[in-house]
Amino acid sequence: MFSLRRVMTLRQCFRSTHRLCHSEVRVRFAPSPTGYLHLGGLRTALYNYLFARHSGGKFLLRIEDTDQTRLVPGATERLIEDLLWAGIEIDEGPGFGGAHGPYIQSQRRELYSQAVERLLENGSAYRCFCTERRLDLLRKDALRTRQVPRYDNKCRHLTPEQLQQHLDKGTPYCIRFKLTSHEEPLQDLIYGSVQHNVSETEGDPVIMKSDLYPTYHLANVVDDHLMGITHVLRGVEWQISTTKHLLLYKAFDWQPPQFGHLPLLVNADGSKLSKRQGDIGIKQFRDRGYFPTALLNYIISAGGGFEHRSHSKPQLYSMQSLAEQFVLERVNAHPSRLNAELLNDYNQLELKARLADPLKRQQLVAHVQQLIQEAYPDHSHLDLAEAHIEAVLHWSAQRLNLLQDLTSSKLSFLWVKPAQVVLKELSPAQWQQLLRQLQAESNFRKDQLNEILKSFAKAASIKFPALMKTLRGALSGLQEGPGVAEMMEILGKDVVLQRLQESLDKEKQLQLQQ
Repeated sequence: MFSLRRVMTLRQCFRSTHRLCHSEVRVRFAPSPTGYLHLGGLRTALYNYLFARHSGGKFLLRIEDTDQTRLVPGATERLIEDLLWAGIEIDEGPGFGGAHGPYIQSQRRELYSQAVERLLENGSAYRCFCTERRLDLLRKDALRTRQVPRYDNKCRHLTPEQLQQHLDKGTPYCIRFKLTSHEEPLQDLIYGSVQHNVSETEGDPVIMKSDLYPTYHLANVVDDHLMGITHVLRGVEWQISTTKHLLLYKAFDWQPPQFGHLPLLVNADGSKLSKRQGDIGIKQFRDRGYFPTALLNYIISAGGGFEHRSHSKPQLYSMQSLAEQFVLERVNAHPSRLNAELLNDYNQLELKARLADPLKRQQLVAHVQQLIQEAYPDHSHLDLAEAHIEAVLHWSAQRLNLLQDLTSSKLSFLWVKPAQVVLKELSPAQWQQLLRQLQAESNFRKDQLNEILKSFAKAASIKFPALMKTLRGALSGLQEGPGVAEMMEILGKDVVLQRLQESLDKEKQLQLQQ
């Protein structure tokens, strides 16, 4: 609801020939809550955010929910959660305050009605009474003659008498905007001068539907004006429509913002990313264990906006660093190819960076503890000691890309302690001798450990495979997995000695009970 004072202020804004007075850069990310945030959407939000922060401006979130038939419950909340997870701070938007709300379009319908009235008054728009059946026939005729379907602008030419007859009968209508053939070229901030004469290829577009909800064309122009948006950065698929939007600004006698269109985000082979691929949603990246900074660097590695960087040796940049270095003029005008291998490289770099920070390292340990408990809910003998997890993380930082990889069944020996092991191959005295040898060894590496174990088996007159089987059981309780020496190297000396001693102690207790 709007107060009378608010309504009067807005009416004055509609009469203003300029944007609402803002000396700062103001950009917006305006998604529709018809699904969840994906890579393309995050790229658009990120570039708007970097441009705003580089310029000392504001980043707005606006929810464009005018297509009520396609709304997905919970999509807005999840979208905001994903943006915040990525490190994108919202200055104004739903739940974040701001002087130009509401920031949800379905709550701004009164504003759009006022805007439409102004266009009807100045002759830039008209009521269209054409039925869906007639429009469908137009589409079919165009397809039959191999032409692009378009509205024939019939209702633009209704006489005042015909118009009044329809109104008196209560005939349903929508509002259409009159396209003109005198479009000026769009000065695209990324593509340069671009011209699309839409009046030659399209009919007059609907700007207000019969249900009194505006279409995207009207709503985004009205909102960008009233919210003082200075720069619009969006996907290149909207570039053709921008001509219509410039005509709307002209009809309102408003100063338009500057427009820049981001190129398509494509796969490494040049094929278009598709939401139907199922693996480009931000939720999927989060669930698989990618860090926000890794995903952001992955996106900008394809889209440009920075000084030339070497792809042979990826470097990881913080959000603050990206904002400081961002240059809009350096955004690529050609499709942005994503190299999937780089994402894993960036994630590994971020893992190493977090391990080097005491606070973040502690957070990683807590996260791994949670992952392991979720992966092995039925095991009571889990090794979740912080020192052990830290050692595993340092080992994995050189070999694994994702923390979730640590829950792989092949690495279960890292976490699952053997409940009971039979150490029948050696006497207690021989086990103590092996423990002393391992304790004294400073080079706890796979090759060296193999040599020690072979020498020990020979000296103890034990078959080497039998010793390996017993050691595997004592260390992991598993029948298979990595080689025993490799397993020992991964576990580290302290954990190996601890597990062997625990197995020996259990064996002694079992013998006493017998």
